[in-house]
Amino acid sequence: MTVDQGLDPRTHAALEVLEGLVQEVARREIMPLFGVSRSRLKEDGSLVTAADTAVQAWLAEELRIRWPQFAMVGEEMSEAEQRAALQSAHGAWCLDPLDGTTNFVNRLPFFAVSLALLQDGGPTLGVVYDPVRKECFKALRGQGAWLNGERLRAMDWSPALRRCVALVDFKRLKPRLAGRLGIDPPYGSQRNCGSCALEWCWLAAGRAHLSVHGGQKLWDYAAGSLILKEAGGIATTLEGHPLPYDGLAPSSTLVARSLDLYEAWRAWINHNAGRR
Repeated sequence: MTVDQGLDPRTHAALEVLEGLVQEVARREIMPLFGVSRSRLKEDGSLVTAADTAVQAWLAEELRIRWPQFAMVGEEMSEAEQRAALQSAHGAWCLDPLDGTTNFVNRLPFFAVSLALLQDGGPTLGVVYDPVRKECFKALRGQGAWLNGERLRAMDWSPALRRCVALVDFKRLKPRLAGRLGIDPPYGSQRNCGSCALEWCWLAAGRAHLSVHGGQKLWDYAAGSLILKEAGGIATTLEGHPLPYDGLAPSSTLVARSLDLYEAWRAWINHNAGRR
């Protein structure tokens, strides 16, 4: 692959280079191991495979060659390394080399490579690649979001909350809220697909309308949240605060495809969340 040193990473030309990199690493390191890779448990209880570590190592080197000024925050790095990278004066790549590892190990075809560049308080670009469907979602801050070259646009109408499809991760929500969502949900149908990065992108593409999650890691939402925002969506924490991009603590997320839906969704959450 041609090395394009010195490209401004916040340009469409650089975004095309990054798209090529994530596609290449998925072809090399992910798909040959799909469903056959052994896994082990990390200290936090999540799974890691040879594909996770190989993708991170390959992309870290390719990005270092092209943009040596940026640090790297990778999921498979130590916490000390991650914290040091977030302090970089120039910015840092934020990488989830294989989001949806449990799906990957169990032959569930829903996983992705997720890469963002964090600068000036948030992501300036994001790329999420689904190697099963060969779908590449990408965005540039203030310039838009695209799926395989087609622009992702804001909704021109909003369905009633009761007609919406919601992506809900129950196990990380507080018991009272999880219980209310299970007993008397305000939406029409619920899914949980097992890859946060791809769920952000499916929301951006209009394949779902709402989501709520009790605790995503920075690399789970760094790229996807930008893609969603550039496609006209709204995302905050459960408390209504902006998503944090400067630390490693898990963050809750509350997401909707439009402002009208977000306001209705948040009003229901506020009424039903309680303190437990």
